[in-house]
Amino acid sequence: MDWILLAEKAILVVIIFVISLGIAAYSTYGERKIAALLQDRVGPNRAGPWGLLQPLADGVKFFTKEEIIPTASDKFLFIIGPSLFMVTALMTSAIIPWGKSFYFGDHEFSLQVADLNVGILYLFAVVSIGGYGIMIGGWASNNKYSLLGALRASSQMISYELSMGMSLIALLLISNSLSVRDIVDGQAGDGNMWNVVRQPLGFLIFLICAFAEANRAPFDLPETESELVGGYHTEYSSMKLGLFLFAEYINMFVSSAIIASLYFGGYHFPGIDSLNLSPNIAAIVSVAVLFAKIIFFIFFFMWVRWTLPRFRFDQLMNLGWKVLIPLSIINILLTGGWLTFFGN
Repeated sequence: MDWILLAEKAILVVIIFVISLGIAAYSTYGERKIAALLQDRVGPNRAGPWGLLQPLADGVKFFTKEEIIPTASDKFLFIIGPSLFMVTALMTSAIIPWGKSFYFGDHEFSLQVADLNVGILYLFAVVSIGGYGIMIGGWASNNKYSLLGALRASSQMISYELSMGMSLIALLLISNSLSVRDIVDGQAGDGNMWNVVRQPLGFLIFLICAFAEANRAPFDLPETESELVGGYHTEYSSMKLGLFLFAEYINMFVSSAIIASLYFGGYHFPGIDSLNLSPNIAAIVSVAVLFAKIIFFIFFFMWVRWTLPRFRFDQLMNLGWKVLIPLSIINILLTGGWLTFFGN
């Protein structure tokens, strides 16, 4: 049975890996099309019908470009940086429940790689390690612009991880669990509501911090072209640059999945349990529901990027330390007081 379980998890890991890379690739296409729509342009329309093969053309370009490693760089760390960033971006998807289980006879096939009872702690641990990929890449490049971008990224992540963590403390108080599946299932059924209704302030804080953690505009200060050339990946080329760029889109995909799971019911939808579907059909519907929510939030990430101007770095730090952290503390106190005097 252990071998069967191991084989199931290996299959699920491969499926999630392929889907993550596919969504990351076509997120680049979606980003350019959305930007074109907002700027009254056409966007990619040459490679394939409606430009649908543009991500494949970009991938071939990254793989075939000349690879340059600066002479003065630390070559080992220069290679490790983007690899670490990519690996940690993929690892965060392990705790996400992607849908209800499939059943083959009496055998259950779970759509979650690891249902950890400390899933939220795992999430923060892996996200924190991902910051080292940026810092290592920026420092190993031996370039002042790269180093400044890496320093910006590290200070930004430290600042916003505090607010993000404290926004989740209030959520954990009402969920009584660190397991992502428990939090998702706690929002199911007619008697329960999505956590965004119970924790609107916490959701807003978490959403803003997710933009900062994913280095998305208006918080993309580590790679400001007008100030730092390209930021921490200035010296990178070929597929090493591709790993940095792809990892950012995977982070956006996983962030959308986490937001949907923690605050919008995950794979649940009001009334879905009353349809009396067979287990496998219910599993397919639940996966479709979760991915519909994920696609909405990916669109939201892109819409914000092409709508709002970039912050100055001092504004970014002031927002993190002087606004979001006090608000997250107030949210914890309000949640704790409500649970103390009124219960759930």
